Amino acid sequence: MENEKRQYEEKKRVLFFGLPWTFTKYFIGEELLTVKKGLLKTIEDDCYMYKVQDVKMTTTLLERIFKLSTVICYTGDTTDPQISLTHIKNAREIKGFILEASEEARRRRRTMNTLDIGTAEGEEL
Repeated sequence: MENEKRQYEEKKRVLFFGLPWTFTKYFIGEELLTVKKGLLKTIEDDCYMYKVQDVKMTTTLLERIFKLSTVICYTGDTTDPQISLTHIKNAREIKGFILEASEEARRRRRTMNTLDIGTAEGEEL
């Protein structure tokens, strides 16, 4: 059996009835998170999984009615520090996958998340 990599493909959905009438697609893999937007002019934005620092899921009342949620990824990416996967199905599963994949990607690259708390101006270490 080949080494299969798990990945997700979702579409942004219109909140009304949760139908995929938009031109935004999300590709979530073990190494890369890609957001592709547009019909005539397409924009594709990538973020490596090891740069994902935190993930949050929000669900409004209307999203709950249509079984949708929004997953927000906080990243160390310079072009897009916050990536929102808006109105998607299977959000809880995707959120868990992103958390696991980002942690595994950091382990493979031997990187770690640190928080820059800074120092007061004028203080010396």
